Amino acid sequence: MLLLDTEDVPADRRAEAFRNALGDSPVPLAVDPLPSGGRFRARVEVWQYGRAALLAVESSGYRLQRTPRHVRMESPATVSVLFKTRGRGLFTQFGREHVLRPGTIALADLTTPYSCSSTGTGRSGTFRMPSDQLGLPADLVRRASAALPASPLYALVHRHLRDLADRAEEISGDAGASAFGTATTDLVRALITSAVGDERFDRPAMAETLMARVTAYIGLHLTDPELSAELIARTHHVSVRQLYKTCAAAGLSLEQWIIDQRLESARNVLASPAGRQRSIAATALACGFSDPSHFSRRFRDAFGMSPRDWQHVVRSGAA
Repeated sequence: MLLLDTEDVPADRRAEAFRNALGDSPVPLAVDPLPSGGRFRARVEVWQYGRAALLAVESSGYRLQRTPRHVRMESPATVSVLFKTRGRGLFTQFGREHVLRPGTIALADLTTPYSCSSTGTGRSGTFRMPSDQLGLPADLVRRASAALPASPLYALVHRHLRDLADRAEEISGDAGASAFGTATTDLVRALITSAVGDERFDRPAMAETLMARVTAYIGLHLTDPELSAELIARTHHVSVRQLYKTCAAAGLSLEQWIIDQRLESARNVLASPAGRQRSIAATALACGFSDPSHFSRRFRDAFGMSPRDWQHVVRSGAA
């Protein structure tokens, strides 16, 4: 959801509009645009995923501060993961500075003062989770903030958040948006516990969240024809055997579930105005099938008609 686009605001009112867009969030902040050598520009968007949310800010530069006064104001206990998809920034909390740039992430405890800045033109993302949903002690979260790169999940979580930012609107409008938010929160929980290596939480969190992490990963990479059990297991640092065992415990056949998700996606694509004009082969490739003939056979088995017949049904309005 678009909160602000300063292109629609007079130049002399942009700074105030930006402060209002970010300052009116559930977590009070001090917001200041940074001089940009020209007109200040900003675009602020937010998407909800159940109890979690993603905030994206594209701007010519800004500084955020959560001061002791803001902390004393009533607000929900929240943990955030900060990342950049373009440009550079600086995040400071607990006396530590974290340079933010594409490829890095930082952890923020919003119950404690902090500052965050973005210099020059850039795009930032913040994934916010309620602390009670994250389910970890505050001291563990704070210790992890200094040790995130030590986790083997660091790069995976960054890719996940980057992909989420790229497809934020699409995913937030999906019926599974809330479940996706929960899966992302579980993924962050596993990142935190593995970063500090606390035996009370590390292995249980990794095991408990594996299925959620796997389904979230598959959802983001469904169109990749190279997606396989071996790739998924390697990405999540487990054996293929453990991956299959986890899927079986959840009542899923991994390969069949991936195919079913791809077929449902293809069915929706073929029913769309653009999809009704697209070739069957192009749709198959776009939905992760490398062999159009195999796709057509699978589609007929699943839905009782060929992809082309389904296109005709949709065109005729009989669907």
